Amino acid sequence: MDSSKRKTSDKVPDKVCQYGSDCYRKNPIHFKEFSHPHLESILSAAVSKDKYTIPEELSSSKEVVIDQLKLLAQIYPDLIGAQKLPPAKQSKLNPGQRVEPKNTPNEDLKASETKASSRSPNIGKVTAPNTSPKKINTDKSKSAVADLFAERRAKMAQQRASEEIKNKVEPKPSTSSDVNRQKQQPSKEQGIQLKKVITRNIHDYYPVVAPKGQMAKKLAAAAPYNFFLTTITDAKVTHTEPLSITFQELLDSSLGDLECSFQMNFMVDIGWLLGHYYFAGYEDRPLLILYGDESPELKMVSSKKPNVTAVKVHIPTPFGVHHTKMGLYGYKDGSMRVVISTANLYEDDWHNRTQGLWVSPKLPAVPEDADTGFGESKTGFRDSLITYLNAYKITQVQPWVARVQKTDFSSVNVFLVASVPGGHLSTAKGPLWGHPRLGYLLGKHSAPIDDACPLVAQSSSIGSLGLNPQAWVCSELMANFRKDSAPLGLRRVPAFKMIFPSFSNVRNSHDNLLGGGCLPYMKATHDKQLWLREYLHQWRSDCRNRTKAVPHIKTYCRWSHRGLYWFLLTSANLSKAAWGVFNKSAKFEPPLRINSYEAGVLFLPKFVIEENFFPMESKPGKKHPKFPMPYDEPIIPYAPEDTPFFMDYLRR
Repeated sequence: MDSSKRKTSDKVPDKVCQYGSDCYRKNPIHFKEFSHPHLESILSAAVSKDKYTIPEELSSSKEVVIDQLKLLAQIYPDLIGAQKLPPAKQSKLNPGQRVEPKNTPNEDLKASETKASSRSPNIGKVTAPNTSPKKINTDKSKSAVADLFAERRAKMAQQRASEEIKNKVEPKPSTSSDVNRQKQQPSKEQGIQLKKVITRNIHDYYPVVAPKGQMAKKLAAAAPYNFFLTTITDAKVTHTEPLSITFQELLDSSLGDLECSFQMNFMVDIGWLLGHYYFAGYEDRPLLILYGDESPELKMVSSKKPNVTAVKVHIPTPFGVHHTKMGLYGYKDGSMRVVISTANLYEDDWHNRTQGLWVSPKLPAVPEDADTGFGESKTGFRDSLITYLNAYKITQVQPWVARVQKTDFSSVNVFLVASVPGGHLSTAKGPLWGHPRLGYLLGKHSAPIDDACPLVAQSSSIGSLGLNPQAWVCSELMANFRKDSAPLGLRRVPAFKMIFPSFSNVRNSHDNLLGGGCLPYMKATHDKQLWLREYLHQWRSDCRNRTKAVPHIKTYCRWSHRGLYWFLLTSANLSKAAWGVFNKSAKFEPPLRINSYEAGVLFLPKFVIEENFFPMESKPGKKHPKFPMPYDEPIIPYAPEDTPFFMDYLRR
């Protein structure tokens, strides 16, 4: 089908989706940013709503097309049956349309990220090239940087043109540098020299930019917790908060001269990610990426950027995902750093969503003559990380395993709590993965906790939990999450409370209902576990200026009037796929079955501040700073009229 057909509504964007009829997105934001002539022409010829004639050339993707048409009809209802209206002006093709990750919302079963977006249009786009609306330009003679920044170059050219027009009207004295800057026009032949042509100005591309060279001081001031939240674009107060950071700050030169890095994540927008490396001056440094969600750009990135290696993680079960969000950063002096977060590596997750990050101190290399045990942390973090990395069984990961082994982790004061797909039994070191791993650590190290102290879970998705609380939440999850070091005896099960955004929470968010694009909980799933309604609590974060920033962060903790006994920041949502479920039909020891890769860090007061609990409020004379909770406490239960936010609301 000819993708250059005229629009039938002035409301449809001028920018044409570069994939044309091959587009597979089902995201409202995407259809508000880009025109899809092949879909618009079908709608304009429709007799009525839901009665479409699908051309033969689209029959192979008929189901996707129908879903897209339904979404488009909701956004632009005047398109339906509009073929008799006079055609609007020809759609403009903008070079280098943004390449977006696909958006098939299947994460209810996987309890993972949604592929819906909630960002404001045209914010900080780092793009792949587009010389035609139907295919990506793969001409290897062109620079990888030029390819990734095609749309941004166009934007800069437009800005320069506007400035030139303004200068003609209001002339001002020019310097030799101004003249040279005006002469700089990027061309196809300039290749890798593009960085010499365009002055790096990150403010033109990303909505929130922190001052350079300050991250090391910010990290030092965040001790002993090193726990941050991402900045919120529409909450300016967060842009300068000491415990709010941007992704760019993870690459700040004050943290070290980056030699190489390793990113593990689910969704990766390679253009967005490499844009940050570009502006940090690290565009040519070796970068290894393990990812879960496939995209054409990740498949082809190595051909454009030889220093980038992207490997898709194979999951043995269709109900699992590579959900871990971890970064390893190696510096030229031999040191390294670990960052564990809840954010995907793409623009939406760093825009108006509440995300959490733990950033390790700078970890020096061990002396060459040191024995193999030198440099381990008191929490065993290095050994846990090596065990986790080896679980991938991916050749490209092994150099990082060797580097971790030669790194001094003695300054790390948190535990690694992770999940790896497969069936698992306990080991000589105890359980290694999932909820048994957390239970093992709590039983060994947590101070005794009063049973009246509830467990508070908070996540951005909820899986299928069973017909009643005893099916899994109480019988397995709570059985481990309730543990402490108190002597065994008769104990009652503590209360369980769940923080999950209600419909009103999302409706009042910065992005209105589209803010719920990161909450893949389906009504069909909820209808099978209505008992959960009694345990649900609102999202509220006035203390961190994030009540209107929909939470994609995941946390689990227990506190009382005395303080916080432990706190877990993790990628793991409340689901069996993430935490594991015991195979009760096994004849001997029941193995734990896990479907997804997850990673988190456990804060225990004993190892962080040498106390039995973290302070949760600031008081004069306190020895330690209060723990930076991401939400308000006490937490507020749902009102009778409240319902959880369902992804279904974005499909109507």
